[in-house]
Amino acid sequence: MERDLAATIEARGVGLTFDAGLEALQEIDLSIDAGSFVSIVGPSGCGKSTFLRLVSGLSHVSTGELTINQLPPIEARQQQRQLSFVLQDATLLGWRRVWNNVALPLELRGVAEADIKTRVEESLQRVGLNQMANLFPHQLSGGMRMRVSIARALITDPGLLLMDEPFGALDEIGRHRLNDELLGLWCDRRWTCLFVTHSVQEAAFLSQRVVVMSAQPGRIRAVHEVDFPYPRPRSLRTDPEFGRLVARISEDLEG
Repeated sequence: MERDLAATIEARGVGLTFDAGLEALQEIDLSIDAGSFVSIVGPSGCGKSTFLRLVSGLSHVSTGELTINQLPPIEARQQQRQLSFVLQDATLLGWRRVWNNVALPLELRGVAEADIKTRVEESLQRVGLNQMANLFPHQLSGGMRMRVSIARALITDPGLLLMDEPFGALDEIGRHRLNDELLGLWCDRRWTCLFVTHSVQEAAFLSQRVVVMSAQPGRIRAVHEVDFPYPRPRSLRTDPEFGRLVARISEDLEG
C-alpha cells in the first residue's frame, strides 16, 4: 500500500480570536518536523485543543500563518487526505461491529472491498484486537474501545495524527499500556503525531518535544527537548533523570 509522507507543520505568529472577542491563542510560533512526536501540555482552557482544530482545518486562524506541508490546513486535508484525529471519546458507532467501525474511513473513500478486508485485518492486528472484530463497542472495555479508535485512525496510513487527550478517561495501568502500544506503532510507521494531554509524565514519556502553553490567551511558554532514545522501556518512568525532566516541565507549567 502506498502511504502518504509524514506531515510538516509550521505555525508563525498564529492567533485566534472568537467572534465574541475572546482571544484564545496569541503569537504561536512552532515548527514540527515530519515524522516527529510532539506533545502539548497546559492548563485547562489555554487553547491546546483549539490549536489542534486549527491544524486539522476545522477552525481558521485570525492572525499569522499555519501550514501543513506548505499548504493551508484545509487544503492539505482535502488534497492530501492524510490527517486522522483521535479524541478522548472513542466516538465509535454503537450499531457497527468493531470490524465495520475500523473499515468506515475506507468505505467513505470508495476503496475496493478486497482491499478494505486486508487493511482492516492488518489494522486490528496492529492494535491486538483481531479476535474482537465481531464485537460491538458496548462489549469492549474503555481501553479496547480506544484501541479500536486508533486502529480506525491509522487504517488510512495518515501522515499526520492529531490526538486530543485520547487516554484521559483511562486508569493509570490502562493509560501506560496504551502509551506503550502507541509508541510501538509510531516507531514502526513514523507518522507525525501532535498529542494533547494534561499529564506531564505521559507527554515526557511519549514525545521528542514537549510544548508548554500558558493560560488564556494561549501562548507557548517553553519547549522541552526529550532526549531519551526509542524504544522507551516502561522502566523509564522510574528513572531519576526522567523524574527530573518531568519536574522541570511541571515547573514551567505552573509558571
